[in-house]
Amino acid sequence: MHIGVLTGGGDCPGLNAVIRGIVRKGVEVHGYRFTGFRDGWRGPLEGAVTPLGVPEVRGVLPRGGTLLGSSRTNPLKVPDGIGRVRANLAAHRVDALIAIGGEDTLGVAAVLSEQGVPIVGVPKTIDNDLNATDYTFGFDTAVNIATEAIDRLHTTAESHKRVLVVEVMGRHAGWIALHSGIAGGANVILIPEQRFDLDQVCAWVEHRFRINYAPIVVVAEGAMPLAGQLVLKDATRDAYGHVRLSGIGDWLAHEIQVRTGKEARTTVLGHIQRGGTPSAFDRWLATRFGLHAVDAVHDGAYGTMVALRGTDVVRVPLTEATARIKTVDPALYAEFDVFFG
Repeated sequence: MHIGVLTGGGDCPGLNAVIRGIVRKGVEVHGYRFTGFRDGWRGPLEGAVTPLGVPEVRGVLPRGGTLLGSSRTNPLKVPDGIGRVRANLAAHRVDALIAIGGEDTLGVAAVLSEQGVPIVGVPKTIDNDLNATDYTFGFDTAVNIATEAIDRLHTTAESHKRVLVVEVMGRHAGWIALHSGIAGGANVILIPEQRFDLDQVCAWVEHRFRINYAPIVVVAEGAMPLAGQLVLKDATRDAYGHVRLSGIGDWLAHEIQVRTGKEARTTVLGHIQRGGTPSAFDRWLATRFGLHAVDAVHDGAYGTMVALRGTDVVRVPLTEATARIKTVDPALYAEFDVFFG
């Protein structure tokens, strides 16, 4: 059997570990051949391929990024995109496809599966917001990086008695902000699922100064005030219709400084959160996903995605995985309100 592999969407720590797991087991256990499609869905859309075998995956386990390249190309927005994908799969004699990506990449995979393309999905997003799996690889690395940054910022905040606002990733879900904020001892954590009261945020900040400590505010990029809207970098949208988020940290620091009279600065972690070497947990989880994905192809379990449930890797329908976004439960967020202020 000849299997194609692609990685779509934003790069993510652990992608190379998935590819390595797929290829090593596919070649050594099942005797399959592999072709890598370049730059996400652009690969099968345009026929852009690269060799993918055991030699190509040697030494990639600790490497960040993806050896196949990635993009936010959306075949569903291209004239006859599905037809072109099918034609290129046939031209390269690919029998099945493994798509590694988040809600957008796997949303395309679900549509292709419904059109009869033999496809298996692997969940990937540092935001941990993909439905049907307890965790996605890349999330643990992002949380560790954000937590280390918060730890380091505490000392400079205390030294200068200023507010430090840390903006982390999280378009629709605040998993990174909540996990890193709690782990890093932040005094305010703002997430997209809960619109925040700016007066309350300022009250928490002022209380922190009254007890002679400098506050750390962690805010997800998609967080919004009660009376307001998303802060955008510009008006452009990507191929999946997503706006470019950026600026909530700067906006919040400015408002805090104006309202409290306390100096406030912003640190935007941005792509640092998903660059570099993956954590041990993400290497472990990504490797397991790769091994189980090639087994799903071997079993003919097309139209499914591998997912982590507890400690087990299971198969779930792609339609279930992409039906909705997994967001932070308000009850979970409320567990930590004792630490705010």
